[in-house]
Order: sequence, then C-alpha cells, then structure tokens
Amino acid sequence: MTGYGIAFAPLLPWVLIAVAAVLGLAILAFGFWRRARGTLWRLVALAVLLAAIADPSLIEEQRQPQKDVALIVKDVSPSQSIGDRRAATDTAVRALQDRLAAYPDLDVRTIEAGASDPASTGDHGTELFGAAQAALADVPPQRVAGIAMVTDGQVHDTPPADRSGLTAPLHVLLSGHPDEGDRRIVVSQAPSFGIVGKELELTLRVEDLGGTAAERQSYPQQARVTVRKDGGETRTLNMSIGHDVSLPVMLDHGGQTVFEVEVAAGPHELTLDNNRAAVVVNGVRDRLRVLLVSGEPHAGERTWRNLLKADPSVDLVHFTILRPPEKQDGTPIRELSLIAFPIRELFEVKLDEFDLVIFDRYRRRGVLPATYLENIARYVRKGGALLEAAGPSFGTATTLYRTPLGAVLPTEPSGEVYEQGFKPKVTELGTRHPVTADLPGAPKDPNGEPTWGRWFRQVEATAHHGQTVMTGLNGAPLLVLDRVGEGRVAQILSDHMWLWTRGFEGGGPQAELLRRLAYWLMKEPDLEENDLRGTIEGSRLTIVRRTLAPDDHAVELTRPDGKTETVTMTPESGGRSVAVVPITASGLYRISDGTRTAIAAAGALNPIEFADVRTIPDKVAPVADATGGSVNWAGTGTSLPDIRRVAPGRDAAGRDWIGFRSNGDYVVTGLRETPLMPAWLALLLTLGTLILAWRREGR
Repeated sequence: MTGYGIAFAPLLPWVLIAVAAVLGLAILAFGFWRRARGTLWRLVALAVLLAAIADPSLIEEQRQPQKDVALIVKDVSPSQSIGDRRAATDTAVRALQDRLAAYPDLDVRTIEAGASDPASTGDHGTELFGAAQAALADVPPQRVAGIAMVTDGQVHDTPPADRSGLTAPLHVLLSGHPDEGDRRIVVSQAPSFGIVGKELELTLRVEDLGGTAAERQSYPQQARVTVRKDGGETRTLNMSIGHDVSLPVMLDHGGQTVFEVEVAAGPHELTLDNNRAAVVVNGVRDRLRVLLVSGEPHAGERTWRNLLKADPSVDLVHFTILRPPEKQDGTPIRELSLIAFPIRELFEVKLDEFDLVIFDRYRRRGVLPATYLENIARYVRKGGALLEAAGPSFGTATTLYRTPLGAVLPTEPSGEVYEQGFKPKVTELGTRHPVTADLPGAPKDPNGEPTWGRWFRQVEATAHHGQTVMTGLNGAPLLVLDRVGEGRVAQILSDHMWLWTRGFEGGGPQAELLRRLAYWLMKEPDLEENDLRGTIEGSRLTIVRRTLAPDDHAVELTRPDGKTETVTMTPESGGRSVAVVPITASGLYRISDGTRTAIAAAGALNPIEFADVRTIPDKVAPVADATGGSVNWAGTGTSLPDIRRVAPGRDAAGRDWIGFRSNGDYVVTGLRETPLMPAWLALLLTLGTLILAWRREGR
C-alpha cells in the first residue's frame, strides 16, 4: 500500500514569503492595468521564484494497513444464570466470533465481565462499560470498529449517553425475552442501629414487575411475607403489593441482629433470589443501669464503685448502709442523712428498670423487708441479673440465704469463714466458660499456679446449682454462675477482690473478670457459654462454637445459593472449636449444629444485581443510540442479526443487521522524498521566463 503527498521546506518564514508574494502581485497588477507587455511571463517567473523558496517535495509513503478491533463483551454476572440466558449468551458470542472472523481486516477480542467478588464489601452490580474501556485502552480510537455487548440489560455502570466516551458503534444483544415478569421484596428503609429493648421499624414493599398488560391486570393484591430474626423466631403477615408497609421489630441483645424477610412466590418468577432480603441491625444499649447496695463500708467498696463508674455506658445507683435501724446513739435526726433510702421506689416501683442488681457484703439488718427481697427474686426469674459479693456475714445467721433471695442463690453457706491466704484458681469448667477462660495470669497448664496475688478470706459454701468456675481454699467454690428462670445469678464467696485492685503481690485481672461477669449477667452475646457464630474475614468464613462440655461434632453450612455442606470443627482453647471455609458468593451463610443456628453476612445482603432481574433495554439503549449502534434480542430461538462492514460516517445498524466500521487505519513503514523544484530547475525556469518577458516587452 503506497500513498503520495506534497511537503514543503521553506527557505524563508512563511510570513516573509507571503509578503513577497503580495508585493509582487501588486506590481504585476499595476502592469496588467497599464497593459504592459511581458506581464504574464513575469507572473510565471514570480510563481517559479516563490515555489523555489517554498521548496516543495513529493512524499511517497510505504503504508502498512492496520486491522480494526471489534470487541465482544460477554456478561457473566449472576443474573445471567436465570433461565436460558447463559445458553443464549454463549450461542450469541460464538455466532459473533464466527461471523466477525470472516473479515480478515478485523481483530476480534472477547472479554468476560460482570462477575462479582464474594469478598467485596461494595455492591456495584454488573459493570460492563468499565471493562470494555479497559480492554480497549491500548487501541487508538480510530481503530475501533465496534463493540458488541451480550447481556441481559441489567448493567449498572452505564454512563450518560452524551458522556459515554465510546467512539465506535455499540450493539447490544439481549439474552432474555421481552415482557418478563418477576416478584421481588424491597427494604425501603431500615435503621443501621437500634436501642436494645426498644421498638424500631422496617419499611418493606412487595412489587410484581413486568409481564404483559393482560397479565398485570390479573396479578393479586396481597402477598404473604415471613420475617425471621437471627434464624429462629418467625412471624408472618399479609402485605399489600406495591405499597410501603412499616413492620415493627424489637432488638433483644447487643451486637448484630439479622432480620430475614421472604415473600411467597408470585404469578411469574424469574428467580426467588430477590424474594428474600436481609437487614443487619446493630443493637446498642441505651444506658446500663446498675443498682449497687453495699451492706457496710469496707475496703472493697470503692473497687466496685470505681470499676462501674469507669464505664461511660453505665448509670450507677449506689447506696451504702451506714447506720442500721436498730442503732440508737442519740444522733439528731437532721444530722443522720440528707436523703432517705428510697426502698419502695428502688425495689418495687423501678426495680425492673435496672439491668443489674449487686449486693456487696450485704446482710439482714431490717433495712430491706422480706417483701422487697421477694421482688428481687421475682425480678431475676423474669430475666433480671443479680450479683452477690459475699462477706463474712454470709456464713452467719444474717445471711441472705435465709431470705426469699435464697431460692435463687446457687450456694448454701456452711457457717465457716476461712481467713488465710490462697490464690483463686480457675476450674476445668472455668477454662471453657467465657467469663473466666484465658484470664490474664491464669496458668497454661491446668495444674500450674496462677501469677496473680492472694486473697485472705473465703466463705465456705456448697454449690447446689450452677457452674463453679473458680475455687479457693481446699477447692471450695469461689465464683459460681447460675441461670434462674429467664435471669442469671452470680456469687463471689469472698470480699477480698480489692486486693487485686491495690496491686497486692502483683494484683490480678479484677477489671477484666468483673467486666466479663457483669456483661455475662446482662446476656451479652459475646459472653454466651454455649454459642455458635460465624464471622466474615476477607474471603473466609470463620465458624466458632463455644461449649462447656467438649463437643467437636461437625456443623452444617448452608450457602447463599441454598447448597449445604458438612464442616468439621477443630478444638481450640477456651471451650472453642473452630473451622474456616472459603466464601463463594455474597449473601447469608447459615450455620447449624442441630441445636443452635448462626447467620453470617458476606458482602451485599441485597445486591442490586438482583434488584430487578428482567431483561430490559432501557439502561443501555440511550448509549447504543448515541453511538449509532442498536439493541437486538438474542434469547433462545431468536435469530441473530447479520453483520456488515460500513464506512465511517455511514449508518451502523439497520433492519436485521448490525455494522462494524471500516476505518482503514495504517502505519507508515517507509518514506521517500523527491524535490519538485531543485535549484538548477528553479534557476533555469526563472531566467527563462524573465528572458521571455523581456523579449515580449521589446517588441
């Protein structure tokens, strides 16, 4: 392939050449006006002189034709697996490749795009235009013949038609069928956070989309919706289709609560994936209200107060009984107290408002009537939390065990109080319980000695209920945990924990132990002793089961696509067994061990990929029209349009055909330059024309 052209290498700047040409033409014009002889030859001489100064050359280019590039974008997003779209897409791509391969001047490229990353936390949907631009990044715009995009039309990175950046026609082949119908459920509004124990609202809407006009008239007006909380508790309701409905829900605990919403199948369904939606709400406690009643002033009282006040989320109400009613010392009434002990308000009217009640070294002294102690026992059975830190009086006749509270306390005092040094030890059961497992300073060897300091007082008692997680002298119970009805109770059979706070003999983990103890009593999910949960870490799902008794049997994992598999658990310390499995898709992973169920959320729970799964041209048609391309149907049983090569500027689509532009681009591989006005020729022509002009003028 050869091309020709003319190039100039002027001896003077073009401005000076133009000035000389103007002056010369002005003089010649005067000669023409005066009808002077030889003016025409002088004009020829001027033209030859100017041409010699411009120094023209004939350029001969050796050109190598460049193939145009045709790009085929194959949509492999999850929505393409619906119905026969995948087969229709494969058929259309093969047909395009075969037909375009018939043109030797075309370089056909095929890419796959739209696959989602299951570990991604973003939800970007199907992105085809970005992938197409990346595939053509090394191709000059003048070599792009066209783009063929085989998709279901649900493309979520479609640019505005006037800013698409595409310089070649875009042809879209839709892999589905017109007038597809589908039902979906939409979470219109859902809070990210909620207060534990307070009601919040989810706003839901059921939609029946698509179908023919006749089918839409026959659609039902209501649909049955099921709501499941944390894989367990369920409720059903009928919802009007096409209208927002507010659904009140309640958070029972802190941390994540997963609400699954599912609507029954509609009259037409492409997939049931968008008939389900999930909402994750993080539960936070408004304020933790703690009632601390100290039976008498003692060295450990400040420890309790400081630990509870150090937590900004705790509202502490603290009373210390300084003067029992039987004490008669003649002190004037106005000097006894500024505020009376509000017994009835605390232990009858507002008792249920407290999350935790603590009795610190309390004994029967007639301050709290038996009726109010019975109220506390009832409060525990209904779901409250009680902690008793026993002092020496627990082993005497004034013990709380001989009150209505004795029915909910897990231990019975023997009457003995030991006052000698000992180091608290975590029991074998305690090494598996989240309250005492892996405490700082605990020995790695079960028979080893802890590194924390000693205590010097312990009340001997027999544990009739609950779990003994720490022992003291002679292996006697020191810390006992129990569940009573819907509530929880803990007993510490010593009042010397304050020695750890003071750093005696190196101190101990009193802050960590009491923090865990308080939150276990208030039913924090992270401190459940029998628990199953899954957490997402990157592209892995970590399953953790905690049990008090060794339990290493396998669990069943249900993936977002409904497939189930058995997962083997590996025992670890602290009563845990762990398994790690790879994530294959975004969505909810359900884990069950036959007794408990846990749910883990990976990526987007309600991906926009399945928000609307109908095959529609609405999103891509504006871009196709703006580039001179077209939109055609390529579903199974549909004939594909013919393919033609078209010249730049011509229509690139028509009835039953699509066009790919023939750009005719090339690269120059060689160059030969031939001067058109060499010096000798310019001199000869200039002198010759001047002589002819002189002769003509002399006649």
